[in-house]
Amino acid sequence: AIAEEDNKIKDCFEGLNRATFSLNQTLDKAIFEPVAKGYRHLPTAVRKGLGNGVNNLSNLVTVPNNLLQGEGKKAGKNIFRFAINSTVGIFGIFDPAAKLGFEADQKEDYGQTLGAWGVKSGCYIVLPIFGPSTVRDSIGTITNVIGGDPWYNMTMANDTNYFKESDYWATKGTAGINFRAKNIESFDSVEKNSIDLYASVRSLYLQDRKQKILNSKKVTE
Repeated sequence: AIAEEDNKIKDCFEGLNRATFSLNQTLDKAIFEPVAKGYRHLPTAVRKGLGNGVNNLSNLVTVPNNLLQGEGKKAGKNIFRFAINSTVGIFGIFDPAAKLGFEADQKEDYGQTLGAWGVKSGCYIVLPIFGPSTVRDSIGTITNVIGGDPWYNMTMANDTNYFKESDYWATKGTAGINFRAKNIESFDSVEKNSIDLYASVRSLYLQDRKQKILNSKKVTE
């Protein structure tokens, strides 16, 4: 993947973004954080299994983006991981592929692919519930809805006898709660140590996206 642009990404809609950020913070304190703390009381094996399951489904988006970025070897590895974990691993609850030496790679999405192709980020945007994004990453998110996510197609877009719309929302909700539960202390630390929480979250998000586009393993600080 090529480097992200070096120029500062503009916060063109800062007033609206701050209002949306405040709304998201209110929802987080009222709903998401309490649910995430309750989720932590589940047995470790249950949480790990749920996390494995939603991570396994993410391969359905990662694989096509591996291919779009010319990463055929990674695509093959992730196809193998999905096949093994969806069958032997019982719908991805277990991760036998890792035990065979096929460890999980970084997730890829359409926003990262656009960045790898040289598409500029555009303005910074805060989306309701979904949180930080950019014009480019928002286009990537929309791509999932218009056919880029096979799981969305199987559950929401097409009427099948195997999956329902509720299956899609259940997996997305689980992924979000799982992420929030893993990062409670990190979020609290950022909030406690930030003079301007909005600006801190914006900076962390943009740094993280840059590292992902570069396929860097550097930890965002």
